[in-house]
Amino acid sequence: MNARRSMATAIVAFLLVAGVWLALRVSESWAAGADRLILLVPDGVSIADSRVKAWVDAASEEGLHVVPMHDSTYMRPLLDSRACAGLILPDGFHVNAGDLMVSTIRDYVANGGHLMLVYDAATKSSQGFYSSEESRLSDLAGVRYALYKSLGAEMIRSSAVSGSIPTMDELGVPPGKYFPFVESQKEGEQTSAQLRRYQFGDLEYPSFVTMGDYAGDVLLRSSSNVAAGLHPFGKGSVLFVNLPLTTLVESTDGLPLHAFLNYFAVHVLALPFLLAVPDGVGGIVLNWHVDSNAAIQSLQAVSTWPMTRQGPYSIDITAGPDDYRVGDHEGFDVPGNPVSRELVRELVRSGDEVGSHGGWMHDYFSANVDKDPPEQMEKYLELNKAALEEVTGKPVIEYSAPNGNQPEWVTRWLEAHGFIAYYFTGDTGMGPTQGYRDGHRDGQTIWAFPIVHLDCAASFEEMERLSVPSPVVESWLDALTDFVVRHRQVRLAYFHPPGILPYRRIVDAWFEKTGQLRAQGKFRWYTMAQVARFLNSRNAVTWSLKQQKGVASLTASAPTTLAHEAWRFPARKYGQPVVRRGSAEITEVRDGWMVVAGEGDRLEIESRVSGQ
Repeated sequence: MNARRSMATAIVAFLLVAGVWLALRVSESWAAGADRLILLVPDGVSIADSRVKAWVDAASEEGLHVVPMHDSTYMRPLLDSRACAGLILPDGFHVNAGDLMVSTIRDYVANGGHLMLVYDAATKSSQGFYSSEESRLSDLAGVRYALYKSLGAEMIRSSAVSGSIPTMDELGVPPGKYFPFVESQKEGEQTSAQLRRYQFGDLEYPSFVTMGDYAGDVLLRSSSNVAAGLHPFGKGSVLFVNLPLTTLVESTDGLPLHAFLNYFAVHVLALPFLLAVPDGVGGIVLNWHVDSNAAIQSLQAVSTWPMTRQGPYSIDITAGPDDYRVGDHEGFDVPGNPVSRELVRELVRSGDEVGSHGGWMHDYFSANVDKDPPEQMEKYLELNKAALEEVTGKPVIEYSAPNGNQPEWVTRWLEAHGFIAYYFTGDTGMGPTQGYRDGHRDGQTIWAFPIVHLDCAASFEEMERLSVPSPVVESWLDALTDFVVRHRQVRLAYFHPPGILPYRRIVDAWFEKTGQLRAQGKFRWYTMAQVARFLNSRNAVTWSLKQQKGVASLTASAPTTLAHEAWRFPARKYGQPVVRRGSAEITEVRDGWMVVAGEGDRLEIESRVSGQ
């Protein structure tokens, strides 16, 4: 009997020790992700689901760590699975949730956690029914919503979305994507800026109608009332985003998802993040589109402008002898026109990146690329690429679609033939991205460069056609430049050489400004190819953040070198970082610290956590 008791005692003791050991080990593994954001995923949804991957990829592009976790795993407190910097309850695939899950999330926030609550997340029970009165998470959201009983199908309404100019900037939305982008001159009046769409202007998003006073700071509004807001709950806080972020990112409108992820991580949680530009220096890709022989004289004229003394630029060319149809002789004709050939060689000598602008005949290719069988249209892509490579003597690796017409098969063809970057008229306002189309990522090593635009217009000729006042164009170029410098990001602007000629004075003034910023090391001109190479190298970087006893430790490694990778530490939470291993330059910047890695494949940084 005593032997059995001793054996039982030993087994219990072993299990307790093993449990403590396991909890410590798990705690240590989670501590390695002190900056991790948990993305809650229903048990019935695979972690490999494209909707989940879209969130994880967006976070990676923003330099953040989002970790998908099934509900059942999150509900195991013994394993400390809830330890995180913040929790995300996404829309679209996390509509249903049981009462226990809702209660657990409410307790997490009340006890000091931070939640990003998105659109229709947990608006239905686990059985798929709406609550009788309002969402069970209305108290967390800070306002009543999902009012199915009183509004029925009218509880969701589509309308324009607007916010203040400072809020748009905090969200990382570039000027022009919101309009107006300049504050009113009337004393005491705050300008309300509206999100806009390229070419069409009006941009409407669905959101739940909200009722009652909002218990927090409204970020965005729509006709439904609160489109996004931040408010305290208990000891924690909730960022309520009343927009279908998952649906939008899968429909080539990724800016809202990226914007709110960054806002949650940086402005709410004050997390460090990995920047998406070399050395943390923001800049612009200036993408020239050479369509036909109409560009020859304008290229010759522009070659005398001050802008040619800066750069490099991405200059994409339709190389064939024709434009609208075979035999019209309206093309730029790289193979047959000596003037065109010399212009291309001069661009290469200047350090610009020459790429393909569609396939061989600009207007013909644009009109037929999404109608004719791909096997018939591929030959034009091949001809264009070969002609440019023959005269430049180097591979063609970037691309812009004529009139923005780029069906998915073209992206697949480009990636299979060595291209690493392309201009894109989807996801407007964003930096370079590997976005999603029709439920899957559009490429693995090739990067889309969405355009920026000024309200409905993007190129100079569009601004002229729409009679955009010259002072507005000039202010926009200034504001866009300030934006990329301030946010340390890159954006793509494009034009056709004939369209820039009427704007000589404005362009000269713009380049005087960019020249001064370049001299100060605050601004760079990039090519698509340069940035794409950097981002592919950045994807191979592994880094993590640990936090213990008031000290945060960042460890990073790369297969070759970490040189030019840069992290930003928000000053309201972190003291000046110190290099413990490897090479890095540390400087104080606006509202934070910048760590720029030097040569070497490993880096360790420490920073004292100062609180918030």
